[in-house]
Amino acid sequence: MVGVTLGVAVVCFVMSLHNGFEREIRSRLLGTTSHISIFPLHHELIEEYEQLVDQLESVDGVVAASAFIYYKVAIQSASAGDGIILRGVDLEMEKKTSNIARDMKVGECSFEPKMIDSDTVPGMIIGSHLAERLSVYLGEPVWLYSIRGEDLQKRSRPRVAKFQISGILETGMYEFDAQMAYIALADAQKLFKTGHAVTAAHLKLTDIYDAEYVTPVIDSILEYRYDVVPWNILHKNLFSWIAIEKKILFLGFILIVVVAAFSIISTLVMLTMEKRSDIGILKTIGLTPAKVRKIFVLNGLTIASVGVVGGWALALAAAWVQNSYELISLPPDIYFISYLPIEARWFDFLASGAVAGFICFLAALYPATRAARLSVVDIVRQ
Repeated sequence: MVGVTLGVAVVCFVMSLHNGFEREIRSRLLGTTSHISIFPLHHELIEEYEQLVDQLESVDGVVAASAFIYYKVAIQSASAGDGIILRGVDLEMEKKTSNIARDMKVGECSFEPKMIDSDTVPGMIIGSHLAERLSVYLGEPVWLYSIRGEDLQKRSRPRVAKFQISGILETGMYEFDAQMAYIALADAQKLFKTGHAVTAAHLKLTDIYDAEYVTPVIDSILEYRYDVVPWNILHKNLFSWIAIEKKILFLGFILIVVVAAFSIISTLVMLTMEKRSDIGILKTIGLTPAKVRKIFVLNGLTIASVGVVGGWALALAAAWVQNSYELISLPPDIYFISYLPIEARWFDFLASGAVAGFICFLAALYPATRAARLSVVDIVRQ
């Protein structure tokens, strides 16, 4: 029973761990990149983005849409510099499609300009890890350098823009917090010389799992002039890897239940040896071999049932402890998140219980058949 309990508990806990990991990654990714992204198909920029946003928001199932600019830039503070991904957004629109306001750690979710050394400097929101790397805090100035649209062969210089840190956000995704920054859409259009245009748009749905059904509808409405990419395709490699790893680990940890099944075989074989005389007496008074087999099979299934229920209870208890106290932590620069979240799903529990019960049933068949074949004459002689 203990062997089956530990086997089922490990399987359920690992499956729940993967569920929580996938949910957390999906939530944080979609909190920044939203549910469906729209990219220009034949051009570098999207010119009439206001009309595009209005079209997208008129589609059933779409909560909100927003347009943005994103390019790579160099950023410099008073003490350090780095290369980052810069997003220019309309803040009011972006709040409806992403979690930028919810993820604010300190400061304001605002690009309002402030006076620094008699200059009016627009605001900028950066990730927490980027702020640590640049050694900057609220109100401190930074400089952005862009070479987009410049011909460096003609010795042209990068365009420089000065901003002040108005807010620091923390998405929980190290890649975003260490390499992402936001400025106002108008400032980004000026810095990157895009004119009245954007590089992409994204939208939020009422249900993230409707993305694959809404995508062709949007594609049709936009007359196939844009590249419409749902979240499960945009991040396909990541979520495919998680799904494959979950299946492999499920098969691997089922081996623990198989080992426990061998213990059931040996236990029931020993029980058969100990109960030889009892079996002989029962057969003498008319018990059929089928009923003898049934006794030992039920014994094995009893072990399996207690083990499965105990494994479920142990897995749920371990999941509660981990979610409450975050005992198992992760390096965020490798695993995207700082701790292992757990999400128990009844399907995984029922599947692991059914597999464990079936394995235990098979394990009980051999000793049950052996007990049923015991000869009354041989037992009496011994």
